[in-house]
Formats: sequence, C-alpha cells, structure tokens
Amino acid sequence: MPREASEPWKWSVGEASWAGLPPRQPPSRGLAGGRRERLFGRHPLLVEGGGGDHGRSVSARSAAAAVQRAAASRQGGAAGRPAARQPQPGSPAAGGAARSGGRGRDRDRRDTEYCRVGKQSVLIMLEYNSALLQFKSQAEYNTFSNAVKRCRSQKKENSVFSQRTDEASAAQYFQFYGCLSQQQNMMQDFVRTATYHRAIVQNYTDFTDKVVLDVGCGSGILSFFAVQAGARRVYAVEASSMAKYAELLVRSNNLSDKITVLAGKIEEISLPENVDVVISEPMGYMLFNERMLESYLHSKKWLKSNGMMFPTYSDIHLAPFSDEQLYMEHYSRANFWYQEWFYGVNLSSLRSAAVDEYLQQPVVDTFDVRILMAQTVKYTINFIEATEEDLHRVEIPFVFQMMQSGLIHGLAFWFDVAFVGSLVTVWLSTAPTEPLTHWYQVRCLLQTPLFAKEGETLSGKVLLVANKRQSYDIQIVAMVDQTGFKSGNIIDLKNPFFRFV
Repeated sequence: MPREASEPWKWSVGEASWAGLPPRQPPSRGLAGGRRERLFGRHPLLVEGGGGDHGRSVSARSAAAAVQRAAASRQGGAAGRPAARQPQPGSPAAGGAARSGGRGRDRDRRDTEYCRVGKQSVLIMLEYNSALLQFKSQAEYNTFSNAVKRCRSQKKENSVFSQRTDEASAAQYFQFYGCLSQQQNMMQDFVRTATYHRAIVQNYTDFTDKVVLDVGCGSGILSFFAVQAGARRVYAVEASSMAKYAELLVRSNNLSDKITVLAGKIEEISLPENVDVVISEPMGYMLFNERMLESYLHSKKWLKSNGMMFPTYSDIHLAPFSDEQLYMEHYSRANFWYQEWFYGVNLSSLRSAAVDEYLQQPVVDTFDVRILMAQTVKYTINFIEATEEDLHRVEIPFVFQMMQSGLIHGLAFWFDVAFVGSLVTVWLSTAPTEPLTHWYQVRCLLQTPLFAKEGETLSGKVLLVANKRQSYDIQIVAMVDQTGFKSGNIIDLKNPFFRFV
C-alpha cells in the first residue's frame, strides 16, 4: 500500500541508511551540530537509492560518486556547451535539465541545505522535504563530506565570474545591490528608467510573443517592461538577494505565468531554452566600472543567432578639460599630512604619497561644458559583436585639437548607449549637456597639468586593464605635440571620489 503523505519513512541497506521526515514539516532546530550549509547553490542533492530504488546499496563512496555526477551534469561546460543544456552549479534551474511549469519549478529554485547530525549523519533539506543520511563509520562520512567539498570547490573554480572576481569584491557588490534603497535610487533616475521603458515599449514588435532574458534584473522592472511590450516569457536573472523581492513583485502583479525569476549569476545558471532578446542595464561609472558588461556579453550564449540586445551598442566619449579649482581641491586634501606635530607625531613624510593617492581617484560629478577644451573622441563597443575578452584590455588612442589656450588638468568621460529596435532607435545619454543621471560624469586628473595653446594638438592614449576587483586600472598618457611636454596618471576606477555630495 502506498505510504501516507505525512508518514515518516526510513530504510537501511548496505552501508548507509536513509530516514525521511514528513513532507511539509520544517526540520527540528534542536539537532546536534546543527550548522546548516547550502549545497550546490540552488540544486537538490541527487544520491543513489532515492525514490523507489530502495533495494540498492548506498555507500558513502557511491553517494559521493552520485554527488560528483550530479555536479558534473550541472557544469554544462563554460566552453563547448553540449546541445542538451544542463543546469550549471549555482543555477536556479533545479535537479534535471528539463524544466516543467507549475509548482515543481518553484520548488526547484529553493536552496538545498544540509547540516551534520552527530558524528556520522547528514540531514539534507530541500524546501520542507528532508532526508537523513547515516553512515556506519567516520571514514565513510569523511569520504562523503570530502566529495561534497570538492564539488563545491570545482563549481567555484569553473565559474567564469569566479575566475575573474575576488570573493570579497563579489560579496560586497551583491550585498550593495541586494538593498531596496539602492534599487530605488536607480529606479528613481527618470532618464534611465523612462528611456528603457520607451526603448522596449516603442519597439513592441521585437518583444511580442518573444522569449526575453533580463540579465541582472534587480527589482525586475525591465522584465515588467518586456511583458508590457508583449513578451511571451521573460527569464529574470539576479545574483543578489534582490531576487526574492523581484519574485515577490512578480507574484503580487500576477505575472508568474510570464516572468520566471532565476536566482544566480548569468555565468552559472541554466535556461531551458534560447531567447530572442537580451535586456540589461550593465553600465557602471565611466561605462566600464563593475565589469557587468562582461556578464551582459556572456549572456549571448543563450541568444538565438538572429536575436537582439537592448542596449545594442555604446559610445564612450572623452575630452580634455581645464578646472583649476578641482585640481587644487584634490591637491589640498593632502595638506593634513603636512603636519609635523600631530599628537607628537610628524606626518609630513606621507604627504607625497597622499597627493599621489588622491590624484589617482576618478572624480564622479557633473560640470559646465565650457571647461572642455576640445571636441570629444569617441570609442564604440558593439555588444552584438564584442566578446568578453575584448573588455579585458581596452585601449583608446586620442588626438585633440585645442579650441582654446590654457592648462589641461585631465580628461572627462561620459557614455551613451543605443537601443536599436526594428521600429525606432532610442538613445540613453549621460553627457554633461543632457539631463543628469545617477551615472553623472567622470573626470580623471593628470599628475601635472599641461599647457597648450589654441590650435595645438594633445595626443596620447587611455589604457583600461580589468582587475579582479570588478573594475579597471586606467593608465593615461598625454603629450602636447608642438612642445613635447608630457603628463599622465594611473587611475583606480574602483576608488572614485564622489564630489557631487
């Protein structure tokens, strides 16, 4: 006779035994060694002998082997992904590669957690379904535990995101974007939000009855826009804790049949199908900061051959500027270190290092365009054609013809992005001549100002090298061609000075 749904179950064969707690009942909080850990992010643990296969022997080694096979099947391979797409580590796509609708999908997105019980048992929990795995010896338990650790480590090593990002930086980043206050800050940027809405809704033919991927969805606002434009299905991917709020908004707006929130990184999740359109807001300060552009480009592995990307391409603009006040502000910030008697301590030996550090900070603020001394130089990134590797090292050569005489204190940067749709092309601009956005503009100072006369040329290059702190080290080299005077600087884009506050 079939077992009643609320009846606990237990069986023991071979070298390990399983015990199941009644479904829909939270596990006891009084377990020994009750520290719970997440296992493989969003995946259930698959172990031989589960389900109806109660006649097979379950040893720690076979359980460990099953863990390894389950993890390997979810890896999918960052390079050369097989035709049958398997969920990767950390993916919200659960259990198997095939996905079905209804409550099964919702449950599959829950975390698998486990805790050690006593010395030789493990309690595994998926939502409110739990199983107790008991081993006959400490050695058998250790074999299983080590296999789990290897699989979790392998997942981290194989992730493209993990390879390029320090753990501390990623933790801080996702904590920041997991705050509703930060999402509100971006959503209240009228230029940003209204432009995205216009770009999507006015190009409704590109979204009607289409499958859409929203990369780094945050609150999910772009996913809602896609549905408003007629999208048949939207996969909203979000790696921060904001995913739970996005899912709440989806449910409260009765759009669970249209929008599926996938909690995880785009580099690690798996989708059940390819998509027609990818939408995202991946731009950081000076366009490149946070390195989310690479995640946006990575998402193209799910894009159909004739698919579309919103935004489609971006232009970054740069121009020399003259601003004596800004330069002296930064220079004078180091005057603190001039002190020769600070509670009896002479600080003056650090003054030079302090000046260098302050000048290496990019300045995030806005300015009057009259400080610009030449026409801008533009560098374009086509998101349809570019690869992630293209953004690891970006070199922007420049030649400016000076429109006025004066001191050149640095280079100013801003960006525009274009949404190229079938009906209209919509631009989002962060230029100083346009309404202000939360990106502002960015200015990078030279170590030593350069004097140039009207009609002379300033040449050089800006070299951006990606680092593991989700940002870039920027090297600027500039020379007035007619005099041979040179200057430059090394800028740490990760450490901006917010002057607008």
